[in-house]
Amino acid sequence: MATASPRREPADAFDLLVVGGGINGTGIARDAAGRGLSVLLAERDDLAGFTSSSSTKLIHGGLRYLEYYEFRLVREALAERERLLRLAPHVIWPLRFVLPHDKGLRPAWLLRLGLFLYDHLARLRTLPGSESVNLRRAPVGQPLQDRLTKGFVYSDCWVEDSRLVVLNAMDARAHGAEVLTRTGVVSARREGDLWVATLRDERSGAERTVRAKAVVNAAGPWVSKTLGGTLGINSRAAVRLIKGSHIVVRKLFEGDQAYILQQPDKRIVFAIPYERDFTLIGTTDVPYDGEPGPVSISPEETDYLCSCINRSFKTAIGPADVVWTYSGVRPLYDDAAENASAVTRDYVLDVEDAGGRLPVLSVFGGKITTYRKLAEHALEKLAPYFPGLKPAWTGGGILPGGDMKDADFDTFLADLKRRRPFLPDELARRLARAYGTRVDAVLGSATSLADLGEAFDAGLTAAEVDYLRREEWVTRAEDILWRRSKLGLRTSQQGATRLSAYLERRAEAA
Repeated sequence: MATASPRREPADAFDLLVVGGGINGTGIARDAAGRGLSVLLAERDDLAGFTSSSSTKLIHGGLRYLEYYEFRLVREALAERERLLRLAPHVIWPLRFVLPHDKGLRPAWLLRLGLFLYDHLARLRTLPGSESVNLRRAPVGQPLQDRLTKGFVYSDCWVEDSRLVVLNAMDARAHGAEVLTRTGVVSARREGDLWVATLRDERSGAERTVRAKAVVNAAGPWVSKTLGGTLGINSRAAVRLIKGSHIVVRKLFEGDQAYILQQPDKRIVFAIPYERDFTLIGTTDVPYDGEPGPVSISPEETDYLCSCINRSFKTAIGPADVVWTYSGVRPLYDDAAENASAVTRDYVLDVEDAGGRLPVLSVFGGKITTYRKLAEHALEKLAPYFPGLKPAWTGGGILPGGDMKDADFDTFLADLKRRRPFLPDELARRLARAYGTRVDAVLGSATSLADLGEAFDAGLTAAEVDYLRREEWVTRAEDILWRRSKLGLRTSQQGATRLSAYLERRAEAA
């Protein structure tokens, strides 16, 4: 068995090669690097380029999973909800959800029982518990149709999903990991005492050979393809691909609350305040058997989500009201469930080795809420191959920008505006949310907006773009506009073109 080594010798030999730069890959790379392993993470596209940036943006226990008796998953997710809220308070924050009782669907007593369990499965709870609400009298009921008179309110959290991925990658790098984007793993094979892998830079075509004592296959929807194709291993586990789509419309209601709406097909759909001026609606659950790359919403999915809103809200919407959509393919563990919505969101970690050595650990399933715990379990599985591995640490490891100490976000924002009075309120808020205590690394010594350099649409400046290139692996305009932020909602085509040209000039000058 291999021994954990904090340094790698020669330069292209690592303890761990992680394939995939989504939330699970970056989470595992971060955990492993912090335990003293030398780690290389390779992502063929951008960080969070696919599934991890296509979620419903929630850190939640999964209230509906109780219907499928997933008590362990819900308990673990609720515990992680509380923990992650402390570790990344700039990109994760509390959200209250309104659950209307819809006659003819789940009875009120069943909803109340589910919320009672939800409240009490969380051993440590800092968020407010659930309560009943009269929708005709409470302000949160005003956007809803008059037939909905009774409901419940409970707590969960919002997350900037793609930023959470980047923060994990940044912390992995801070602990010594090498993180490569736009770099695919072309092939990997066991050779002697090491895995030998060929990496290819997707931009230049240049190839590099690296060696590793173990491989983590966190390729998301490509997990089976990577296992059987790239690594040449027959899998004992199977992945089931489910496409989930979301729509974004202009703001449907006032207030910071979200809505969780029951549907006649027994599914639920969320309506969530989004980017201050919009409402996010989703998600669908559609079996998918195509190539799990860029996917798009179907007209049927758009109609479905619009009809879900029109069943409950006074303001009706149609396809013409949709300003943006996004879709992703979820790699769920195939538990043979007939209904796509009933497929488990729990994760399975499958380890295959060669006589007790040279393991490959593959990640099947999982959800963004439990990524940190999944990474801990992955390192537990790999621990026998690395005697002397340092203990688990991420439970108290603040993510970059989250070290606000005893200050809450509003206090932190007020201090930023005091120190940088030239920042417009909306820009100050966005920067504080995106970067937390690292915001000064973005702003540098600027004392005016002019000091931040060229101005793009929606408050984006050259100073921020340069920071993202330098610190967050940005190479393309879409990396900024749709993953490091959602400024694409407010950026014109001309603005996007100008941003692309700026990035090209900076790359040529580097």
